[in-house]
Amino acid sequence: MSATRTDSTTPAALAPDSFPRWFLYGAAGLILFSLTSVALVRITGNGPDQRAAPATVERALRFEDRPDGSIAVIDGRTGELVSSVQGEQGFLRGALRALARERKARGIGHEIPFQLIAGHDSRLTLFDPVTGQRIDLDSFGPTNAGAFAPLLTAGAPAKP
Repeated sequence: MSATRTDSTTPAALAPDSFPRWFLYGAAGLILFSLTSVALVRITGNGPDQRAAPATVERALRFEDRPDGSIAVIDGRTGELVSSVQGEQGFLRGALRALARERKARGIGHEIPFQLIAGHDSRLTLFDPVTGQRIDLDSFGPTNAGAFAPLLTAGAPAKP
């Protein structure tokens, strides 16, 4: 007597590829569609992160650390002190460090000011014209973006 027995009740009698092929074809088609869509968005530059709203207010600002721990905000066009930011200001410092780190890695100084831009959609962006880096401040929440918002008008002459 043989120990192997094959009849219709044993698992060996089932078809080896019982998974439906239409499901595999559908999954492959979905993956191909996704990859093609992402490639088209990246190639054409029409992605939501690649289109900036038209600027309504733009201000050139330089930031300097002071010995007392504050940050001096200097108008990039006139060289006048616009504001002095006291205290920890973790988000403000962190955003500036991120942009300054890239400049330092490229061997670029801090003489050229950053651009603080308020878009037509009222979103704030901090832009480094030297490196091309852009930080969308509103993506970090309204409180963090609010740390930069007063700098758009601070020290500016009042409009009649």
